[in-house]
Amino acid sequence: MMAVFAPALRMPWSLLLRPLHLLYWLLAALALAAPCAAQPSAGPSARVLDVADHAADRLSLTPWFDVLEDRSGGLTFEEVAAPEFAARFQPSGNAGEALNFGITPSAWWLRLRLANTGAHTTERLLEVAYARLSHVAFHAPLPGGGYRSVDTGTTAPFESRGYENRNFVFPVQLPAGTEQTLYLRVQSTTAFIVPARLWEPAAFRAHERSDYAAQAWYFGMAAAMVLFNLLLFLSLRDRLYLQYVAFSVSMAFALAAQNGLVKEVFRLESPLWSDLCTTFGYSFALASSMLFLRGMLGTAQRLPRLDPWLRGFIAFFAVSPLLFLVSGQLLIRPAAVLYLLAMVCLMAVAVHSAWQRQRSAYFFLAAFTLLGLGAAANALRAIGLLPTTVLSANAMQFGSALEMLLLALALADRIHQMRREKAAMQADLLAAQTALIEALRSTEQNLQERVAERTLALENANRKLQAQSRTDGLTGIANRRRFDEVLASEWARSQRSGEPLALAMLDIDWFKAYNDQYGHLAGDDCLRSVAGVLAECAVRSTDLVARYGGEEFAIVSPGSTAEQMQALALSVQRALAELALTHPTAPSGHVTLCAGVAATVAGPGGTPEQLVATADQALYHAKATGRNRVVLAKYMVGNGL
Repeated sequence: MMAVFAPALRMPWSLLLRPLHLLYWLLAALALAAPCAAQPSAGPSARVLDVADHAADRLSLTPWFDVLEDRSGGLTFEEVAAPEFAARFQPSGNAGEALNFGITPSAWWLRLRLANTGAHTTERLLEVAYARLSHVAFHAPLPGGGYRSVDTGTTAPFESRGYENRNFVFPVQLPAGTEQTLYLRVQSTTAFIVPARLWEPAAFRAHERSDYAAQAWYFGMAAAMVLFNLLLFLSLRDRLYLQYVAFSVSMAFALAAQNGLVKEVFRLESPLWSDLCTTFGYSFALASSMLFLRGMLGTAQRLPRLDPWLRGFIAFFAVSPLLFLVSGQLLIRPAAVLYLLAMVCLMAVAVHSAWQRQRSAYFFLAAFTLLGLGAAANALRAIGLLPTTVLSANAMQFGSALEMLLLALALADRIHQMRREKAAMQADLLAAQTALIEALRSTEQNLQERVAERTLALENANRKLQAQSRTDGLTGIANRRRFDEVLASEWARSQRSGEPLALAMLDIDWFKAYNDQYGHLAGDDCLRSVAGVLAECAVRSTDLVARYGGEEFAIVSPGSTAEQMQALALSVQRALAELALTHPTAPSGHVTLCAGVAATVAGPGGTPEQLVATADQALYHAKATGRNRVVLAKYMVGNGL
């Protein structure tokens, strides 16, 4: 969006996204001086660049160019390469990283003289590291005479580049002991710069990898922020999150278009859309950022005089890209004034809100300051006042990433503030309620005491009822409901941890005959005695002893194997034998029990009910083979242990 937002600054209009307008004028002054440096200057022709004497991995070509302005844009390569045109080229007179041509309909021809005084053929890559050039033509001599030409640019198909890169890269081969003259023709519908460098191929490929990695880092982070806040919007239905998503998507798209990634990824064929997609991205980014600002700072209520201006700018930015589809360069400078006024208005709103101690405004000021610093570093690097490093080359992405993070923090802080306000309101309501209670306490003390007593009694009753609902009323151990809950929980734990789960089903032998002989009251005493024996033997805190039903009991033992559970069941039998409860109809003359034991590691194919069924089968086998026995199940669900 260089042509739209900052024609005077010679850099993308998103550079105006910064909080201090003094920075705008400083950068404008620096950039206005830059085109002057790119004009032809008096003096001798540029020197011949001997690649054998300059073996650096990367070399800026700006000082080595001769330049020629083609105001009509109609000169052909044959005309420019003719001897009579040689004297019209003048040294660039620029020692920086890039030539800056500003906003001009002219085409510029760049001539570069290369020599190789070495003993071997040298290969280099000539990179024009500015992806927004509308037209780029490269002409290099062929070994047998004549020139090979590559006509490319943003408006040309991506395949025309020959070397696939987001910028423009041209291979150069210099045979030993030769001299060549290369020509570049550059032209753009927007303000443009030409940062040209000569690379050693291996060094360029290493740079290319780190460059694309930096791009992937930024766009990956932007995608994560967009997805996260889109999910928040779908969950909370708060339009601010959708506005933030629109801003982040627009900014990321604008940077992708400015850096040549939209052209590379989507292979745009339309010259017009290829040239204007950056403008669209930055326009929508500014519109959505101002819309987000209105919502976050509540300008409709807090700043009723400035809010109509914001709404007007938002409407203009939303439709302004369409004007460039038909106006070309005519509206660039007037539009830049409007963009600057919009930014002044936006920053005035943020500063005023910060002055009024509105928390969200602090985040906006910090966010746009970081974006502005990134854009400033990008511009200063482009005109040669900052060295080209990974940080300076991707300063705009760093600034935009930090801006997105700060604006996301602003949203999070807003939610935090809303929760604090809600908590404060609830605290006020609670204080008012407490005051009311205190006022009534003197006259209704007795009523409050009765209410407190009733409440306490109800709570105690609820606790007792809850305990009774999971406790067997006769034996005092866990009931069937508690057994089912614990078994299901431990089954799930076994699935997660991979630890075994053991179960024993126990039944009192000939209990019906015991009841018939002594009566139900004695039978109840017998059940309580057996339950006590079970509780004493299952000493681990994780074991559960439950009455399963009638005279049948169960023990659930997490982390135990079948053999360990079998040993526990045998210890129960021994303890019951030591108790020596008389049972005249039993073969032993005492109360005995039999048990079925099963254990497994819970797997996805099994269920707790299958474990119970397996233990029951073992119990029935114990009854069928003489009782007073402990039988270990032979078939397990899942991984039997």
